Amino acid sequence: MSKEKVGIAKVWEATVRKSQAIAKKKTTMSVAHADDDEPSPGQVYHAEKVLVNGDFYTGQWMDNLPNGHGKYFWTDGCMYVGEWQGGKTMGKGKFSWPSGATYDGEFKNGYMDGRGTYKGSSGDKFRGHWVMNMKHGQGTKSFANGDHYEGEWRRGLQDGKGKYQWKNGNHYIGQWRNGLMNGNGTMVWSNGNRYDGYWEDGFPEGNGTFRWADGGLYLGVWSKNGKDQNGTYYPPGNSDGNLDWDPQEVFAVALNDCKTCAEEKVLIFPSQKMLNWPGVEGEFFRKQPIQRKGNDGSVRPKWMSMDGRVSNYNWENDEDSDFNGVGGLGNPQLDETVKKGNGSTPLRIKSLKRQGVTISKGHKNYGLMLNLQLGIRHSVGRPAPKTTLDLKASAFDPREKVWTRFPPEGSKHTPPHQSCDFKWKDYCPVVFRTLRKLFKVDTADYMISICGNEALRELSSPGKSGSFFYLTNDDRYMIKTMKKAEVKVLLRMLPAYYKHVRAFDNTLVTKFYGLHCVKLTGATQKKVRFVVMGNLFCTDYAIHRRFDLKGSSHGRTTVKPVAEIDPTITLKDLDLNYIFRLQKVWFQEFCRQVNKDCEFLEQERIMDYSLLVGLHFRETSSKDSLAPRSCPSGGHGAPENDDAPCLSSADMDQLLFDPARRAPVKLGTNMPARAEQTVRSDFETQLVGELTGELYDITLYFGIIDILQDYDITKKLEHAYKSFQFDATSISAVDPKQYSKRFRDFIFRIFVEDT
Repeated sequence: MSKEKVGIAKVWEATVRKSQAIAKKKTTMSVAHADDDEPSPGQVYHAEKVLVNGDFYTGQWMDNLPNGHGKYFWTDGCMYVGEWQGGKTMGKGKFSWPSGATYDGEFKNGYMDGRGTYKGSSGDKFRGHWVMNMKHGQGTKSFANGDHYEGEWRRGLQDGKGKYQWKNGNHYIGQWRNGLMNGNGTMVWSNGNRYDGYWEDGFPEGNGTFRWADGGLYLGVWSKNGKDQNGTYYPPGNSDGNLDWDPQEVFAVALNDCKTCAEEKVLIFPSQKMLNWPGVEGEFFRKQPIQRKGNDGSVRPKWMSMDGRVSNYNWENDEDSDFNGVGGLGNPQLDETVKKGNGSTPLRIKSLKRQGVTISKGHKNYGLMLNLQLGIRHSVGRPAPKTTLDLKASAFDPREKVWTRFPPEGSKHTPPHQSCDFKWKDYCPVVFRTLRKLFKVDTADYMISICGNEALRELSSPGKSGSFFYLTNDDRYMIKTMKKAEVKVLLRMLPAYYKHVRAFDNTLVTKFYGLHCVKLTGATQKKVRFVVMGNLFCTDYAIHRRFDLKGSSHGRTTVKPVAEIDPTITLKDLDLNYIFRLQKVWFQEFCRQVNKDCEFLEQERIMDYSLLVGLHFRETSSKDSLAPRSCPSGGHGAPENDDAPCLSSADMDQLLFDPARRAPVKLGTNMPARAEQTVRSDFETQLVGELTGELYDITLYFGIIDILQDYDITKKLEHAYKSFQFDATSISAVDPKQYSKRFRDFIFRIFVEDT
């Protein structure tokens, strides 16, 4: 260990011992100049601050905040030395981890942001540009094993043009994407062989040429799948060469020594350690987020004070919060506008309020919520044999259910509780336990989300079906009350549903996690059946517009003036004024999956389902109006204002993600896309309007919902009755085969490939 590191360690150990001793007294200490009894506003002076949790700050201080040069020591061994501004790390500084890793460079609002050098604990070293804790822009990286990369980075991975040099002498020069060789590039081996051509996900794919050091040449189409590969071998000079050479040797042998090093994982970022200091000295400390996984693998924040206490702090109501929303991405509570490129009235996005009413004591459904939480905690938390994905037919038997009685005083298998006496039923528990495993739902997280200390939220009004909806406090799960007929449909289709979601990882149909029933004992004997589902809009980004789309026109509009539409209102088919442009690879996967899902629903005689779509406008601001991108020549309604502001790629990425909780992109979740605005001439029957050429960068969330309505006698009578009054093709209640075709025809008109 170097002398510098030994010195830092000794200083830190002494500081921790000192701060912990003082923290036991529960006092806050300030040291200033003796003659400065009461510093005047704006006066900078030296101070030492010991927090109640043992953290220690020493350095310049102004107006009850660190300001200037200072050091901060955390009890876990982390340390920051550098510039502060208004209580935040701002400017040049150095952050050290207890593992020995360091970052020396520029900071902005607590993030590693700007030019900086990171030295990992394993010996890796990166020097280059950073954006919000992530390597982003030009940079060079030397790996501990001797490999070296120089080029462009994006969101922490090699992306763009770059050169990777292996220790063994091989090197690649060309395009990268998401940390892999992707696009046009050249690989040169140390023995003189080389490949020039196209790459995909780290392997040759498409047109390419392989040259040997002796002058031999293979020209053709490359594919990791040998069946799709073909080409011609040209031997060197006049010799016959190796006519038996198999191009698959490049994949099987030559590329074995060309594997890139993985990025070192940073367990905690400086922005997660920084304090947002209070205006009152020594009494309150702003909350920082701890991380919890969401349904899609993304990480969601729960607030925690710096001494580690989890809090129910409601950040929504803190208008003075330095966070400005979650992770410093801008407060989603503020009104936002997206200015149209033709200079007309901006698209106004009203302030986003959290949906639902918290079910607290005194609420009419408070007892039901307690019963629900007790039942799920019991059924999910009890020991169970190890599940296999290959389930027996008996597991799907509708009679496969477990009743449990919950007396208030408790029993041998149930805890005492403050609710009324009730019975709890689990339908097909083995199947739903396996579904949760299939959907990669952590059992502990599932129980904490639904059965933790935080109450559920009840949506303000029931749906059209009369069902009530409840959301968990972290928005991960939605609980829906069900009619007996819906329960029967779900149990009937459960074997086919299980087979479908197991076969298609990217399925868009609703994810079901549990099916239960609460039966109140006594005179009422009331039964409440409900299903636990994934919440499609479980995201840290504001959903600015949401649409429920069926492909029918009768009654498919929201009877509300535009001025009264806020982001929580779900709009319908005739309210839709966009088409969505997806990147080629996503569009192809989208079409393939929608077809598969609709075929499944059609086979199960299901109809009246919808595609629920949520839009997050990436170019939004609480202060400035940002213009949409215009279509290439030939687009309709090209904007007149050519000088309208547009975000750079780096600025866009700052809006798109927080690296501390970066969510993966998958079909229907966190998908980058473009929305092109449309206008209608006929507002009663025209489902898709004319294109205007006004494009907005968006992030999309979508999925197929309401998949428990079969074409029963009620729907058949509805179809017959409405067909006499309206155009039969415009109503929702139609035969499943016709419904599937109409649904797909409509969806494939509003989702198109972005060319």
